[in-house]
Amino acid sequence: MKILDIYIIKKFLGTFFFSMTLIILIVVVFDISEKIDDFIQKDAPLKAIIFDFYFNFIPYFVNLFSPLFTFIAVILFTSKMATRTEIVAILSSGVSYRRLLLPYLVSATVIALLSLYLNNFVIPKATKKRIAFEDRYIRNEFRNNSKNIHLQISPDNYIYLERFNVQEQTGYKFSIEKFSEGKLDYKLMAENIKWDSVKKDWTINNYFARTINGVDENIRKGKKIDTTLGFTPKEFGRKDNTVETMDYNELNQYIDSERLKGADNIELLQIEKYRRIAFPFATFILTLIGVSIASRKVRGGIGMHIGLGILISFTFILFMQVSTTFAAGGLVSPLVSVWIPNFLFTILALYLLKTAQK
Repeated sequence: MKILDIYIIKKFLGTFFFSMTLIILIVVVFDISEKIDDFIQKDAPLKAIIFDFYFNFIPYFVNLFSPLFTFIAVILFTSKMATRTEIVAILSSGVSYRRLLLPYLVSATVIALLSLYLNNFVIPKATKKRIAFEDRYIRNEFRNNSKNIHLQISPDNYIYLERFNVQEQTGYKFSIEKFSEGKLDYKLMAENIKWDSVKKDWTINNYFARTINGVDENIRKGKKIDTTLGFTPKEFGRKDNTVETMDYNELNQYIDSERLKGADNIELLQIEKYRRIAFPFATFILTLIGVSIASRKVRGGIGMHIGLGILISFTFILFMQVSTTFAAGGLVSPLVSVWIPNFLFTILALYLLKTAQK
């Protein structure tokens, strides 16, 4: 590493962390002003506000906007270098444009690895604490509003519920079907089922059961029966953002369990999994685009570079959001949909590098 490399790395990482710190302070101040009434109304302790909420909110925010602020950091200090004719001096001294990119890529690697680690291991744990705080002091108690719930609880067993009340731990219009070699062997329908938290089993009320054995069929009716069914109320108490609290290994296990149950949200879970890897990779792409744009000495100066940089970065974020909807709709695979923005903007980065002032 030469003095020039260290100079650029310090400028890159210093500008990145400084700008990120400033925006975090601004966001925290605005967020406190918005939530202050909830904190006072629900007597949230100051220690919990600081350590349980905001200390766990900051990593999430840093990671969410790391590509954007990487881009802004590159634009800011590279534009200053170009304005002071430092880029021209470096290239005139015999340093190739590719060699000039090395310290940029080293800095981008540091940020990308940090983002990758935060995404898959740190943020899920922090989000779990943050959500627990929000549930207690900000949001209302969680309620399950799902209707017509279908679950596969084992390879050959399927259940159906019209709805499930989390607070009462009661499911309504319940049915369970058991198959063998693709044929229905057993079906039970009930008015409702209720979880017994002491016995750790289910109470089935007003049930009607059919046992099928070839051409023979046995029918039973009853008022009440206690049994285990291979699932618990936790299956219905999951929030939409529960997946955000899972680290990489837990998310993989959850995807496997949901696939076994025949759940219809597999694509959304896979999008979350692949996004955690694809998002940090965007750091390299936006860094290359930023250098290509900001290394030119133009009449508009830093203002022109910042304006163009923000336009490109927000276009990238828009592409990221739009492309994932294709996977959610089943048009393309989750892996492809998540990497489409990276692929398109990689082409843009290579084009800008090719046409960059050298």
